[in-house]
Amino acid sequence: MLKQPTKAIICAAGLGTRFLPQTKAMPKEMLPIIDKPVIQIIVEQAVAAGVTDIIMVTGSTKRAIEDHFDRSDELEADLREKGKGDKADEIKAIAELANFIYIRQKGTPKGNARPILNAQHLIDDDEPFFVFFADDFFRSTTAWPLQLKDAYNQTGKSVISLIEVDKKDADKYGMAEIDEQVSERVFRVKSLVEKPGFEKTPSAFASVGSYLLTPDILPLIAQEKTGPKGEITLADSINELAIQDKVYGCFIEGVWHDTGDQLKYLEAVVDAALVNPRYSQDFRQYLDARLKQPEL
Repeated sequence: MLKQPTKAIICAAGLGTRFLPQTKAMPKEMLPIIDKPVIQIIVEQAVAAGVTDIIMVTGSTKRAIEDHFDRSDELEADLREKGKGDKADEIKAIAELANFIYIRQKGTPKGNARPILNAQHLIDDDEPFFVFFADDFFRSTTAWPLQLKDAYNQTGKSVISLIEVDKKDADKYGMAEIDEQVSERVFRVKSLVEKPGFEKTPSAFASVGSYLLTPDILPLIAQEKTGPKGEITLADSINELAIQDKVYGCFIEGVWHDTGDQLKYLEAVVDAALVNPRYSQDFRQYLDARLKQPEL
């Protein structure tokens, strides 16, 4: 039986400069999707897939993340005193979602594979593990890490998340060259091509920031081979692994959101509001009325 993943590395060391001045004192990962930080959505979905240990790789300005996933006895007591026991229970439950481990990102060369090197001492030699970037997520009926886990159990190999995009946007993503089909949504990935553009893209399938990796990728990352930008990237190591062994891609059933810039963040908030049973009806009415008054 395949060993199941119980650990997730969340890469959360970015400075969030696109959101300054808001992110001067607040980590970008704490930007709310209505009333829940982006990073909490990721943690909750990982826990739904059986993760018990969350490894946060952060930077020096990320203390608010630690505070968010910690107990707040004073706040809980104050809420209960005011008859808001449900809210007290809610914030208590956040701290009990998983075991939280915090590591400061360090080392050069930099790149999106660096957090994995910083956390690799916490991963056993035979242990598969999730990797998430802390500013993108899926809104899905079935938790998207669980979908990755199902694909891993089908193949026994590393799995990356895939979405279909318009080929004209192939200059914005790492695009997947795919091969044999394993099941309805799972394909072998031959390689990832970074931002190839419309003319050179091998497919319309883009890799986005969620992975379930087997530990045989760790020695490849540890070689610290740099690309054209002088960074160590996860895509380069995945390509090496795809040559040495097999890597698979799973098309995630759900709506993908990247909160890395203002427009995409707004899209994520609006999407969440439109499907929220508490807000959706009133919010739709507001949008309908507002769009009829474009001059305002």
